[in-house]
Amino acid sequence: MMNKTIAVLFAAAVTSATCLAQGSQTVAEDFKPSTLNQPGQEYPQVNSQGYARFRIKAPQADSVKVSLGLGGRGGTKLVKGTDGFWTGTTDGPLDEGFHYYHLTVDGGTFNDPGTLNYYGSVRWESGIEIPAHDQDFYALKDVPHGHVQQILFPSKSTQTSRRAFVYTPPGYEKETSKKYPVLYLQHGWGEDETAWTNQGRANLIMDNLIAEGKIKPFIIVMTYGMTNEVKWGRIKEFRIEPFQTVLVDELIPYMDANFRTLADRSNRAMAGLSMGGMETRTITLNKPEVFGAYALLSGGVYTPDDLNGKSKAKLIFLSCGSKENPDRVNKAAADLKAAGYNVVSYVSDKTAHEFQTWRRSLRELAPLLFK
Repeated sequence: MMNKTIAVLFAAAVTSATCLAQGSQTVAEDFKPSTLNQPGQEYPQVNSQGYARFRIKAPQADSVKVSLGLGGRGGTKLVKGTDGFWTGTTDGPLDEGFHYYHLTVDGGTFNDPGTLNYYGSVRWESGIEIPAHDQDFYALKDVPHGHVQQILFPSKSTQTSRRAFVYTPPGYEKETSKKYPVLYLQHGWGEDETAWTNQGRANLIMDNLIAEGKIKPFIIVMTYGMTNEVKWGRIKEFRIEPFQTVLVDELIPYMDANFRTLADRSNRAMAGLSMGGMETRTITLNKPEVFGAYALLSGGVYTPDDLNGKSKAKLIFLSCGSKENPDRVNKAAADLKAAGYNVVSYVSDKTAHEFQTWRRSLRELAPLLFK
């Protein structure tokens, strides 16, 4: 019994020391509502250091926790006040950019009623934006804007109409004789075709780059990549063939028939983040005659052996966050360069497997395409 008591006291001492270390930074009391809040909602809030603060009304609850927290250590536990509101601040600053989160109230999973929802983790999740030092490149500015429209295209292979979102650059509707290259851009596991514009700000990134004269305007097509559903932890069961059929045999012909596209390999690229990168890698290796440029954003790498004997890509782009596996990305790029391929690697500073990495990756990729 004495040994148990000593063990408990030791554990408590370690925990206290850890909390003290985490809390050694003075938290600046300059919190402001997140830019992703519902209209008129004050919480969640973020401060200049990247901390997030939450306030939830749940007077009958016994426990409330937010899934966000420093380093994924079980999230942020909120404390109940006499007014029935639960309040808490993350135990450290979060990475810059967009984050999904949810609430756990007495063991049940709920969204925060104070903020907007975004499809991720195979469900609609709450979202919070931690202001980034470089957020200007995806900011909403007074520049000409392209259009993002929903399309429904026929899919005989799945016996239904499938949805895609299409970004057309500024001027597309007026310059009716002009044709454009196309980037097919895929989301990650658990997300859908809304992710790249809602979470990733892809349309605003494009608008700003075009306004600055940094890129050749092109169309972006985003569709749902989970043609055969797989559950968490069983990604190895995913088969590419159904989605490959939808993309190559159904969506691309539909786009070429209904939009003013430059319908040839050199003016067609494919890219994807995370699982979308895995899809991109597999499809471009299976169908190298279809796409002239490939981009894997936190989605694996190519090797010279993968590409040997196949139609040579005009560009291969590999990226990840500095908190992921940058050595693997940089080594793969070096190996491909040594083998004679036009490859560019990019590592997003101080980010992990998250949308700030992929926003920055798209910013770096777009000027390199269709040159």
